[in-house]
Amino acid sequence: MYKHFFKRIFDFLAALIGLVVLSPLFIFITIGLYIANRGKPFFFQKRSGRNAKPFYIVKFKTMNDKRDQDGNLLPDAERLTRIGVFVRKTSLDEIPQFINILKGDMSLIGPRPLLPEYENFYDATQKRRSEITPGITGWAQVNGRNAISWEERFRLDVWYVDHVSFALDLKILLLTIQKTIKSEGINDANGNIKEAFDKYMIRKNG
Repeated sequence: MYKHFFKRIFDFLAALIGLVVLSPLFIFITIGLYIANRGKPFFFQKRSGRNAKPFYIVKFKTMNDKRDQDGNLLPDAERLTRIGVFVRKTSLDEIPQFINILKGDMSLIGPRPLLPEYENFYDATQKRRSEITPGITGWAQVNGRNAISWEERFRLDVWYVDHVSFALDLKILLLTIQKTIKSEGINDANGNIKEAFDKYMIRKNG
């Protein structure tokens, strides 16, 4: 009952309350990033949602669009703004995803949504991670996040799909808050999820 009904109600209320409570911080960060990124405070990217249905995730834009003399984007570390470092380190870049939750694209807890182009590389078991709505945080994120392998991330995601409950979601939420305060497992400036996934697929199919 919780998985198919109450989870959505919990998500909606949590996101609504979260946006209201964090609205002063939301406005402050938006203005700061608007200035730092020359009018572009938000980052939009297509991701895979429930049943692989694509949607656009929204996050705070922590990197500017500076390019080299050939028109290519500079490395991530060189484009990360000062306010972007703070926003990313504290995971505040995830706040705009409350909007995705209100729309029904995302859940508070669930497997992290990945790029649609990855869908063709999943095996039958890994594809099961899309049986539920993706989340801002999840079982894999509180059990290692970027420190664990892709195989382990997918295994944890599928385990969560089979064990969804209010008690488990509450546990994940509390662990996420704890790890955020301690800044554990946060993406660093050199983190490149696409590059890491590409290397994983080469090893898997190589």
